Amino acid sequence: MAQVFWVWIGFSLDKCSTISAFQSAMQQTKGKNNAQSLFGLTQIPCTNHIKSLMDEVHPSYVTPVFKYLFDGLEKSGHLDGFRSYDNNLLVAFDGTQYFASNTIHCDNCSRKHHKNGTVTYSHSVVTPVIVAPENNKVIALQPEFITPQDGHDKQDCENAAAKRWIDQYAAEYQPFGITVLGDDLYCKQPICKKLLDQELDFILVCKPDSHKTLYQWLDELDAMQTIETVVEKRWTGKTHEIDTYRFANKLPLRDSENAIDVNWCELTTTLPDGKIVYKNAFATNFEVSKSNVKQIVKDGRARWKVENENNNVLKNRGYNIEHNFGHGNKHLSSLLLTFNLLAFLFHTVLELMDEKYSLVRAELPTRKTFFDDVRALTRYMYFPSWEAMLTFMMRGLEIEYADTS
Repeated sequence: MAQVFWVWIGFSLDKCSTISAFQSAMQQTKGKNNAQSLFGLTQIPCTNHIKSLMDEVHPSYVTPVFKYLFDGLEKSGHLDGFRSYDNNLLVAFDGTQYFASNTIHCDNCSRKHHKNGTVTYSHSVVTPVIVAPENNKVIALQPEFITPQDGHDKQDCENAAAKRWIDQYAAEYQPFGITVLGDDLYCKQPICKKLLDQELDFILVCKPDSHKTLYQWLDELDAMQTIETVVEKRWTGKTHEIDTYRFANKLPLRDSENAIDVNWCELTTTLPDGKIVYKNAFATNFEVSKSNVKQIVKDGRARWKVENENNNVLKNRGYNIEHNFGHGNKHLSSLLLTFNLLAFLFHTVLELMDEKYSLVRAELPTRKTFFDDVRALTRYMYFPSWEAMLTFMMRGLEIEYADTS
């Protein structure tokens, strides 16, 4: 298994053609190369040939690897640190665009036609990840691409992609206990009902402008002074902040006869002078009480990690998912994005399960620094294995390591 992990690391580090050139040169001068020793390649293929072959491969052929790694983390106990309220795993949903162009496009691009006659071609994806309020790591799950659907005239959207993900994958994860997190876009009856039908829990951002009926009910409860309230005072190290939690149960999510009931909670954080520094509200299927409202809100707020700890990391910290590594005519763009997500997932798994990798990563300031170092080392030096490369890096960084194997 460790060998498989390392192969995927290599993919994330060298998505460009330079690996072929430098490893070919190393083969000529040293009679051996890292493409062979680290990646198991008997021949060094050209980049264009690789892209041509990959363009025909649908991402679904590799997405089972996500569940395979999830099962490994669950069986080894490494998911225990991600469990939260009701002993559930929090799965945060969010959509992100990773490609846009006015000229480059493929069959699976979304298209936006502008009044001036131009067209913007783009690729977007929903990237569910397991998060936890006090954990700086996330566990990537299978992505769902926002792409034209056969038999549908309407443009595909994030909401529809999320529904497809639930239909396809909910049954796989439901036995492990799942609470779905999302912004206000997901707090709609079709998605909430679909989650409940699949026996998944949810905590979703619930804004007044898009839930007028629910907030009309809240206004009436407020007038009767029947909304429950919990107030806590916290010291931040600089000043006191006051957290005011409000909650109510069994409110209609929308104005219709078949509206499902949800439970609502809100957090408003103020300074001593009354200035509001945070305010947000959530709809959930969990019955809210004074004993659990703080944890439910805390879990709901963890949804931001899908942006900060996942999408922003993938865009700005060495994975460069918005870079056009190759677009193709069919599936190349989405397949390369899937490989990028898998590489990110493997790196997380390695931080959790591989001591040497974890020690080296802890010593280097950023992921990008680590990637740059590995690129430089494998460009100029030959390593018989990833283990040998890590040992070399640890020696250079003067990291102490007690080998108990």
